[in-house]
Amino acid sequence: MSPQSAAPTPKPGVTVTCGYGTDRGLSRELNEDSLIAVDPVFAVADGMGGHEAGEIASALCVQTLGTMSQLAAGVRSATAVVVQKCILAADSEIRKATGGRAGTTLSGVVVAEHMGVAYWLVMNIGDSRTYRLSGGEFRQISVDHSEVQELVEAGRITREEATVHPRRHVVTRGLGTGGENEADFWLLPIQDGDRILVCSDGLTGELSDEHMFRILSTMEKPQDAVDALIKEALLSGGRDNVTAIVVDARTP
Repeated sequence: MSPQSAAPTPKPGVTVTCGYGTDRGLSRELNEDSLIAVDPVFAVADGMGGHEAGEIASALCVQTLGTMSQLAAGVRSATAVVVQKCILAADSEIRKATGGRAGTTLSGVVVAEHMGVAYWLVMNIGDSRTYRLSGGEFRQISVDHSEVQELVEAGRITREEATVHPRRHVVTRGLGTGGENEADFWLLPIQDGDRILVCSDGLTGELSDEHMFRILSTMEKPQDAVDALIKEALLSGGRDNVTAIVVDARTP
């Protein structure tokens, strides 16, 4: 890459602002989604198990993340190793509380500053999602741990077919149940003007990427964007719990 086309090096001291919200939806009796939106951690957990067990699993997940000293408010020194240890601790707490009857997904970002550079440390386990709007480009960063994602990667179905596939809600990795509890991680330098969307599949199951992009690119304030996303998901059917966090970044 030539010097003329190289992106500017991000500086430490990035300022983040966020909006967040969650809704039970129009079909579910309970809201089994939980979220944490306290700098440096912005994450959504979507509980699985029903009969309040999923709600317990997702709540324990975000509570554990929030109480870990390495991820305490204002501390931006976390690494993927540190976050994975927190995730394993959450997995253990969920198993003890529910006896392996319930699980949860987890997706989101941790703001990290290392050697004078600010990063989005993206984490994901399950089929909740993290997206990034940067320089006018909107794309999904996380990769779903789901049966339909495996079918898409194998070329057996298209992404469009995956959105209506009868097995689209079956996850292949989660916390609190099953054997796979390791998250995937991505480390992305923060650029001035970045906007992150973290959401449960209650949002992505109702709105296309193009629909979400239109809202995120036209709503100036993060909370306004969240409110519009949830409203549109409910208007589109609201068949599941809907949770969203929008995080904006400004660099000095």
